[in-house]
Amino acid sequence: MATSQQQPELTSVDSTHQVGDFRFALVALTSLFFMWGFLTCLNDILIPYLKNMFELNYTQAMLVQFCFFGAYFIVSIPAGSLVGKIGYQKGIITGLVIACMGCLLFYPSASYGSYNMFLFAFFILASGITILQVSANPYVSVLGPAKTASSRLTLTQAFNSLGTTVAPFFGSWLILSTVEHDEKITEVGEVIGQLSVQQQATAVQTPYLILAGALFALAVIFMLLKLPLLGKKVASTDNQAVGSAWQYPHLVLGAVGIFVYVGAEVGIGSFLISFLTQDDIGGLSESQAAHYIAYYFGGAMVGRFIGAGVMQKIKAGKVLAFNALCACALVVAAMFSAGTVAMWALLLVGLCNSIMFPTIFSLALQDLKQHTSQGSGILCLAIVGGAVLPLLQGVMADSFGIQLAFIVPLVCYGFIGYYGLVGCNVKRPQFNAQQQG
Repeated sequence: MATSQQQPELTSVDSTHQVGDFRFALVALTSLFFMWGFLTCLNDILIPYLKNMFELNYTQAMLVQFCFFGAYFIVSIPAGSLVGKIGYQKGIITGLVIACMGCLLFYPSASYGSYNMFLFAFFILASGITILQVSANPYVSVLGPAKTASSRLTLTQAFNSLGTTVAPFFGSWLILSTVEHDEKITEVGEVIGQLSVQQQATAVQTPYLILAGALFALAVIFMLLKLPLLGKKVASTDNQAVGSAWQYPHLVLGAVGIFVYVGAEVGIGSFLISFLTQDDIGGLSESQAAHYIAYYFGGAMVGRFIGAGVMQKIKAGKVLAFNALCACALVVAAMFSAGTVAMWALLLVGLCNSIMFPTIFSLALQDLKQHTSQGSGILCLAIVGGAVLPLLQGVMADSFGIQLAFIVPLVCYGFIGYYGLVGCNVKRPQFNAQQQG
């Protein structure tokens, strides 16, 4: 399904004592985590931008996330097969090139002022990021001792959060600031206002051309780097694999956990600007509200650095459950209060989100042995929650209002709390020695 046997290759790398390669590889990989975090967070900036420009309702605006995260569902399995043939490093290069193409597609989408073309560009961009995820997440997991995989992945995910923290300032400066300028223009007259719609579309061209250049530069750098050659299928051991990753209940529940976590995080991020601009909440302009997204994702970044240390002493499942319960309390406060209380309650959910993805990911992969790579593909497939649940939240926002629509992430965090306390500890299937040998 996803990349196949890595263990034999990992052993060969360990035997050559290339510890320096591990450290250098991890440093190089952090740049990827930063970049796809940056690109993903820009969606939250573009959603209100495109909503205003094309006069969309919340459900239609959430099609951005549907197309973006829908790519994970469609591309994860073929991406896993591709990486199984070419290895992690070449998989990373391929993902960067495809993501670069996706960024370039924003230029004609803006020129023609077509929402459908924008959605297609989001899908291509996300397809490249999916290949990066399928390659980089398990790469980080195998580059070092298994017992520290959760802490190691949490640390690299912190740089993903750094990207999501920086992106709102970039997007607000280059994109949303033009919206406020054009709103002033529309006050002069309807005709000029109509012309400004075309002008608004061009505001995304420069930022995404810059990002395309950065992605292409990273692809060239990864072509030149000498990294541990991991990720290719080993046919001789693949034929000896018994059973399937789907037979492990803690993996299946972990996949559900990834599904609901990504859905909750993306849903909250997608509605943050609309939530904070409401008169009874923050009364901010969209450009001002965009800066507050940095607090949401900045909390996740700080929490991941803290969590990487905390989980050295406290079991990861307990930390996960604690964060999930705190997130539930904060979402309830945001739903049934107003003003600064509601505003900061929702922003603080980002701190609770911090360790969730890498912790669920690593807990779900525990004890899979020869099925680890298949399990990784299943977990990447579950990221499609970012496509489905925000769309559901959009439908509820159109029907019942933004605040009540947060019932969707509330239920999601409830399940994550269950997984941390119970789901990650369910009994593993046992295969006898004859089956394994």
